[in-house]
Amino acid sequence: MNYDVIIVGAGPAGIFTALEMLRNGSKSKILLIEKGKPVEKRHCPKAEVGKCVNCKPSCAITTGFSGAGAFSDGKLSLSYEVGGDLPDLIGAEFAQELIDYTDKIYLAFGADPHVEGISDDDEIKEIRKNAIKANLKLVDCPIRHLGTEKAQKLYLDIQNWLLEHGVDMMFSTECENIIIEDDVCKGVVIREKGEQKEFRAPEIVIATGRRGADWLESICEKHGIAHRPGTVDIGVRVECRNEVMEKVNKVLYESKLIGYPKPWKNKVRTFCQNPGGFVAQENYDNDLAVVNGHSYKDMKSNNTNLAILVSHNFTEPFNQPIAYAQKVGELTNMLASGHILVQRYGDILDGKRTWAKELAFSNVKPTLKDAVPGDITAAMPYRAMTNIIEFIKMLDQVVPGFASTETLLYSPELKFYSNKVKMDENLDTNIKGLHCLGDSSGWTRGLMMSSVMGVLMGRKLLEKE
Repeated sequence: MNYDVIIVGAGPAGIFTALEMLRNGSKSKILLIEKGKPVEKRHCPKAEVGKCVNCKPSCAITTGFSGAGAFSDGKLSLSYEVGGDLPDLIGAEFAQELIDYTDKIYLAFGADPHVEGISDDDEIKEIRKNAIKANLKLVDCPIRHLGTEKAQKLYLDIQNWLLEHGVDMMFSTECENIIIEDDVCKGVVIREKGEQKEFRAPEIVIATGRRGADWLESICEKHGIAHRPGTVDIGVRVECRNEVMEKVNKVLYESKLIGYPKPWKNKVRTFCQNPGGFVAQENYDNDLAVVNGHSYKDMKSNNTNLAILVSHNFTEPFNQPIAYAQKVGELTNMLASGHILVQRYGDILDGKRTWAKELAFSNVKPTLKDAVPGDITAAMPYRAMTNIIEFIKMLDQVVPGFASTETLLYSPELKFYSNKVKMDENLDTNIKGLHCLGDSSGWTRGLMMSSVMGVLMGRKLLEKE
């Protein structure tokens, strides 16, 4: 069972590796291995039953062809300043060139030509002025919004295109290990329907996404793949009425704001803003429930949600940032009996838990219906919670009303991409024939930059043919 290229993970990084190769005449025999299901079979039963049922063997929202990001809100950030550290590896100018190129591929497969956040210069200047007053940085970033439902159609078309052009795909298949002989990666060990098999190829691409970050970290430890602990983000998803966010939603669609609140001055940022969106629960294989946000092109709610994330960078001797974040999530899940915890901002300041009857009388109605009212401060580390509270106060100067008593905070919001694999500009690791891409590699965050990394990988593999 030999191939020229084996790609583990069918998120944007893996998809665009194969796409770039085949669009440029590659004759390589490519195998794509995905733990989840094909696009057309990815379905969350929550719409029918009204609550998360913790699907096994994996959550359809977080795994499957197109990865987790495409099934959340489907936003493409069109600036090299957003999406991780890949520009540090390949250069900012080249990264922007690749973003522009990759964006054209998305357009060719049906992405909405409209771009958010590039009009109303005077209003953007006003928002930036208020951000500066609040000691926040507003990052200019045009956004192409696919929308959750439109993204599914777009990625289905890409999936079918790859199949038509000869890519072999294995779904519901877990990669258990990689094969290394004499410091050269020769293949992968997979489990399909309970049976263990080996597949070999001279080029192995690991692109397991944020979802597979902890697995990749274990593989790096086991095989001596050079890496270092990086950043892990711990935070909350905030939900307020559209009226509060109206100006920012209209002018920017997504306000990417960064601050360093006192007293610790850790980096805190907004992420994944969803105007008229819906808060959603996602489940990992270890039964960890985390919160995320979805935004549809056609279906809208009365609320806007966004993440506030606190970056944690640990120093020696501690080297388990992913495990640390998971423990925070597990403790929060314990308080909510396996669900997502929600609390009003005003109740946090008053030092009390939130009760269901209080939510019933609030202007802000939770879009995550089965979230459990309670006290997120009982599980959130003091440092992270203080950073979040201070950051919300800063945001209130940019968006008056954001720090309202009724603003909702959902927990846990966790981003696992802390294991940064050491690679050169050719995306080569210290193990010959092994490449690590996307969010699991620690170099990217989000759909566009992961796709860009895949394009670059595709070009590098083409050079080797």
